[in-house]
Amino acid sequence: MKIFLTGAAGMLASEVIANLKKQNHQVILRDIHQRLPDIDRLDVTDAKEVMAQIKKEKPDYVFHLAAETDVDKCEQQPDHAFKVNTLGTENMALACQRQKIRLLYISTAGVFYGDQKTPYTEFDAPRPKNIYGESKLQGEIIVRNLLSEYFIIRAGWMVGGWEIDKKFVYKIVKQLREGKKELRVVNDKVGSPTFTKDFARNLMTVIDTERFGLYHMTNKGTCSRYDVAVKIVEFMGLSGKIKVNPISSDEFPLPAPRADSEMIRNYKLDLLGLNHMPHWEDSLKEYILTNKDKQDPLREKMPV
Repeated sequence: MKIFLTGAAGMLASEVIANLKKQNHQVILRDIHQRLPDIDRLDVTDAKEVMAQIKKEKPDYVFHLAAETDVDKCEQQPDHAFKVNTLGTENMALACQRQKIRLLYISTAGVFYGDQKTPYTEFDAPRPKNIYGESKLQGEIIVRNLLSEYFIIRAGWMVGGWEIDKKFVYKIVKQLREGKKELRVVNDKVGSPTFTKDFARNLMTVIDTERFGLYHMTNKGTCSRYDVAVKIVEFMGLSGKIKVNPISSDEFPLPAPRADSEMIRNYKLDLLGLNHMPHWEDSLKEYILTNKDKQDPLREKMPV
């Protein structure tokens, strides 16, 4: 299969691309950031360029991974958020509609308000709490309205890529590597970790069913950021040497409001027998043990 993939320089894409190539798919890589030499430039907000490239390449599928995922940046720059996440997605969907191409759109647990005590399923009504979630939800609505053959897959708290990971797990790892002996971590926000490696492994299992529609795909289990930090310390062999203090999110104000809960359940995958995602603790352990001895540029060796 010939797949046109946007957001190719990102942490999720790195694992998805590797898996697609293992399965002998032809992958055309596009991103506004040309982090690797085999990635050609594409700005998804440029409707004419999107249409031209899709028309030229004639792929069987578009995997639309490109997005502005910086939640605070989205809140501070809503025009940018809607231009990239909503209109950028509309550009891809229109190109797919006109060329009769199937589309995969990666969305987020951030489409939910977060006041539900149990994990959200695909059958719960979305109601975003911030601009990021709203911009991604509007992208979902556009995909549903323009196309009949599509997958929308919502992920949770993304983990992967190690040194290219700008999110929570690697931020904690960096603090530990820098010799920090005490961490202050929010314990009143909960969610569903999603490891890029597991997501990529399970992705084509879902795509190959051709049961088009909306799915959740996160690792099994839910947790707080504090829970994750405690496990990172444990898996890095620093239990008893590092103190992890739980704090309220009120002590760590951010520009964008966060949902109290971003817990989602892979309910449709469960019902279809397609939920092969491991538990987040197992994947975190594998992720840390596999990568913890890697030396980052200009960084000292992990403290012992």
